[in-house]
Amino acid sequence: MNAQIQREEDIFDQARQIKDPAQRAVYLDRACAGDRALRARLEGLLAVQPDAEAFFAGTISALKLPAELSVVLPKAGATEEAADALAGEEPLGTRIGRYKLIQKIGEGGGGTVYGAEQEEPVRRRVALKIIKLGMETKSVIARFEAERQALAMMDHPNIARVFDAGATERGRPYFVMELVRGIKITDYCDQNHLDTRDRLELFIKVCHAIQHAHQKGIIHGDIKPSNIMVTLHDGQPVPKVIDFGISKATEARLTDKSLFTSYAQLIGTPAYMSPEQAEMSGLDIDTRSDIYSLGVVLYELLTGRTPFDPKELIAAGLDEMRRTLREKEPPRPSVRLNTLRPDELSSAALNRHQNAVGLVSSLRGDLDWVVMKALEKERARRYETANGLAMDVQRHLDNEPVLARPPSRRYRFQKLVRRNRGVFFAVGAVAATLIAGMGTSTWLFLREREARQRAVAAEQQQVRLRHDAEIRARITQAAMAVSQEKFSDAEKLVSEITFNESSVEGASVLRMVGEWHALQGRWREAADRFTALTKINALDGSDAASLDCLRCGPVLLESGDIPAYERFRRDAIARFTETTFPFADRIVKISLLTPPSKEMIASLQPLAEATRRSLQLADAAGDDFQAAWRTVSLALLAYRSENYAEAITRCQHCLAYPEYNASRTATARIILALAYGKQGRGPESRAELQGGREILENKRHAPLDRGTPVQGFWFDWVFARILLKEATVLIGEESGAGR
Repeated sequence: MNAQIQREEDIFDQARQIKDPAQRAVYLDRACAGDRALRARLEGLLAVQPDAEAFFAGTISALKLPAELSVVLPKAGATEEAADALAGEEPLGTRIGRYKLIQKIGEGGGGTVYGAEQEEPVRRRVALKIIKLGMETKSVIARFEAERQALAMMDHPNIARVFDAGATERGRPYFVMELVRGIKITDYCDQNHLDTRDRLELFIKVCHAIQHAHQKGIIHGDIKPSNIMVTLHDGQPVPKVIDFGISKATEARLTDKSLFTSYAQLIGTPAYMSPEQAEMSGLDIDTRSDIYSLGVVLYELLTGRTPFDPKELIAAGLDEMRRTLREKEPPRPSVRLNTLRPDELSSAALNRHQNAVGLVSSLRGDLDWVVMKALEKERARRYETANGLAMDVQRHLDNEPVLARPPSRRYRFQKLVRRNRGVFFAVGAVAATLIAGMGTSTWLFLREREARQRAVAAEQQQVRLRHDAEIRARITQAAMAVSQEKFSDAEKLVSEITFNESSVEGASVLRMVGEWHALQGRWREAADRFTALTKINALDGSDAASLDCLRCGPVLLESGDIPAYERFRRDAIARFTETTFPFADRIVKISLLTPPSKEMIASLQPLAEATRRSLQLADAAGDDFQAAWRTVSLALLAYRSENYAEAITRCQHCLAYPEYNASRTATARIILALAYGKQGRGPESRAELQGGREILENKRHAPLDRGTPVQGFWFDWVFARILLKEATVLIGEESGAGR
């Protein structure tokens, strides 16, 4: 079937479901886009559709029904169950492969879920999901297959397991999964009057399940209480995450059929949807979207309410709902509780085994901060991983300081300005003019002898204000060009700007333009942009700023500017040494890309100690991804400190972590080769060097791209490549000396 025929079928399928003639005409106008021949064919088909349906309805009795279908159809007086069977649902009692359908459990947008009994090779109850009859469009089948493959890739006690998959006799795909006998997490917590601590402990397990999915390259995309069921194992509650039906593959291609979402189709549940999902662009949705949805679930577990009322979101209409999710800030959980009616607050407190005052008090502070960090509109300010969110919740339970902090006054003011940019610029311009005018008049009146000097000073101030306004305007223009991927235009604008002040928008532009240069191998231009970026990114927070350091260091060395790299790493160490944040390992690693002085090794010790602490926390939480990266940094520090035995041990630990990351593995093997070389273990050194080189050679065959956390960002690959050059020279020289 070619693309044109598929397009006509999709338009017809949508149009026949629109009963109102006026609405159907509007839809056809938009879908046909001026194609009169297509419009005529579709209107002809739609005109005869009622007669066709009547014909098939009248002749259905003439069809010979399968034996297994006839056992559930009465001979006279068609029941509702019989109507369902004729409409395409599988009758209860039907056998599909090794499974007998026992009961209908529920249905979603594209599939129906049955409780079924498996008889061999083992006897057990399972859940069997079958695609709906009449829903076999490419997009639905692709999404269904994505769900099946996503679940099959995962093996976690808090994720429902997949046992089998296949197709019915009518060609409808199905898969068989663990039957979760439980209720949704919010109902379980309320029915059992779980207090806040017990709810948080359940939530931590959910976070670990989502982290497991993310490490497999899978985004859930529809995290909500009804997709988190709680069942009892030996009397203990166990949450199970279900329904990866709209999951998005961040790494692997989950199905051979294309997974397409139309512009006007919203995938997800509005009350739990992240701002970037509400954009409906279909692009740039990553694991941090699930972090937002987890934040909504946590909000509901703590307060009994979602941040935004679901009924109000739906009633407001699509555009207003999207605007709310993208722009409106929800109240903190403790504030939301205070807005409830007294009876609602008392009910919420009773469900949590607390009194009303105690419940509000328990949320104020740490839990408010943790929830609101997960719900940040700017995803760069959310937790980077689901385990990061879980670890902060655990810190609260252990009475340790949480990493989440309330936004500063400066940050809140910046968000206010961004929401009302036009008003602020207008008021600011008028205020500046009034102040300048009043100041000039007053000084002229009081100091007539200094009138000339004051007039000159006022004129100079106006020049500076105009200059600053022009710079801000150019930054905004450059940001617009970047959003449209017109990087050449953005580069031209950036080259005309002198960046003197910290700026979130300016930093974003420099970051994107710098990456554009780096991906094209224009190292000198990229170095200029990233050097400027590290001077103005203070408003982005230590997480984003430390990632900028990982971008800047390799680019400076690739450009050949060694003095600039020396200045960069001294400044980075000084900037982050006094800062408590969980990614000190990034600064340790990037400062050691070339051999350092003894003084520099000494200056890195506070950051090294912070890295050791964060490694212990990551290991304790089972966060293999972060633990492995922190181990690499400590291995490189040990090597540069001439502690080769520790470097070898650290590298071996890094390589032993189960979650594979190609760029990290290449880096660890190269450091291991260097350490072996220093110990005179030539064969082992050359073997590890060759292993690292092969990984980098495989990557070299593909064009450099931005990358992902799972497979490595572009700067991780450049970092490993620079170390490979050093190791090739050093190990080659030592081999020559040994001969």
